[in-house]
Amino acid sequence: MRVRRTAAALSLATAAVLSGAAMPVEAAAHQASYPQGDRHQRADFPTGTVTTADGRTHLTDSAGRVLQLRGFNVDKYAEATEADLRSAAEHGFTLVRVAISWNRLEPTRGRLDRTELDRLHRVLNWAEKYGLLALVDFHQDVYGPKFGGGDRGIPLWATRDDGLPFEEDPDDWFAGYFQPAVQAAFTHLYDDPDLRRWQADFYTRLARELRDHRSLLGYDLFNEPSGPIPGDPTDPAVLVAASAELEQGRLAEMYRRLITAVRQVDSRSWLFVEPTVLVGQGVPTQLPGFGDPRSGADRLGYAPHFYDTAVEAGRDWDPSGGFVENYLAAISAYPRANHLPVLVGEWGPPNSRTPGNTELVKRQVAAMNGFASGWAMWYWCKGGGGYCALGPDGRPAPGNEPVFGPYARALAGTPGTESYQGGSYTLTFVTGGRTAGGSGGWTEISLPGTAYPNGVKVTVSGARASVLDVDQPRGDRAGVARVLLPLVRPGTVVTVRISGS
Repeated sequence: MRVRRTAAALSLATAAVLSGAAMPVEAAAHQASYPQGDRHQRADFPTGTVTTADGRTHLTDSAGRVLQLRGFNVDKYAEATEADLRSAAEHGFTLVRVAISWNRLEPTRGRLDRTELDRLHRVLNWAEKYGLLALVDFHQDVYGPKFGGGDRGIPLWATRDDGLPFEEDPDDWFAGYFQPAVQAAFTHLYDDPDLRRWQADFYTRLARELRDHRSLLGYDLFNEPSGPIPGDPTDPAVLVAASAELEQGRLAEMYRRLITAVRQVDSRSWLFVEPTVLVGQGVPTQLPGFGDPRSGADRLGYAPHFYDTAVEAGRDWDPSGGFVENYLAAISAYPRANHLPVLVGEWGPPNSRTPGNTELVKRQVAAMNGFASGWAMWYWCKGGGGYCALGPDGRPAPGNEPVFGPYARALAGTPGTESYQGGSYTLTFVTGGRTAGGSGGWTEISLPGTAYPNGVKVTVSGARASVLDVDQPRGDRAGVARVLLPLVRPGTVVTVRISGS
């Protein structure tokens, strides 16, 4: 992403669619007995999924625990440092979405750039060092460098625009998607046999390069897909119809090719598909379901973005506009029908400091708790404005406090509710009856130091905790609360409450 959106067209498209006694246990009552190891929290690699009674599909680890991944986008501009990834981990996050550029990685057809590959390997090595999982995002904005994208996106040698006109709008980069030359380039990428082959070959070679990284979660197969719009793009009916045609046809065929390309050399990674950006405006995706050729259960997921057009155009968020409600209505059916975990690949306002946008951040975090297995906010950087998650002092930017709140990163049971407000965190879940001593019995809650600078007090009710171990946060560094509930009757409702000391 990110500068601005063409608000008029996308907003028009929106209109067109549209138990038991409490037994508290204090944290100080037990000594740590959880395996310690590295000070940084280790993110467990998801090996499967579980679909709960509400129809939601969750990522799970090898012990069957439900995982929740949270983090940030990094390295779109090839600027991420080891200090950035260490800081994200120290704040309690477990995920980075690493934006890569086909153009930078393969500036000359058939030859991967060793310098750029080495840099990508370093980023993934840093992720492993600090206990983060990395989702590699095949990123593009307005196709590629020929259309004002710097050195990012699809290479010049894979750009065919039929000599059609392109006029860059410096105040509205997203309007470039509606230019004839850009739509022609996307059409050729989807349709031309040689471009199809070269793209798939690039994915295979890159996947072969990266497959041995323990930090590699998988791939977001194509960032914010776009394509031809036969007609007036300011006509909402035209936009919705073009999006549906793309998702059902050319884009679906591309995803099938790219899934096959990666699976030729990598059967471990997770592969995520994205809808067009109209899902953010309340237009449900028309993508079909996809098969996974790997041996064993599918490792496929759904990675929509969660942006409000008006906010990206520079306005403060208006809660009465129905954005969150429309998004939730649009986001539900596809992953439920196809039993896919949801990972929101991008979200966040360009300025979290204004009153409406501060409320938007709070609403989005709460909403994603209800439908997503994880999210990556845009963007991990330090600065006085823009999308930067951190202020100039390196602390959470005003308005982003809910992003840096506590959360259950691994849950030994069925998720219930999770809330955080004013320093008070409450988690409810239903036990699955795991046996004593099994690692699957551990529930882990991240405790960011920015939320609890003076430490925490943890209580558990509904069942007696065999072990309640709290690694207290220190300064900006996150801690973690670990709760083990052995020999608990399946179906027991457990509540964990956390407050500041």
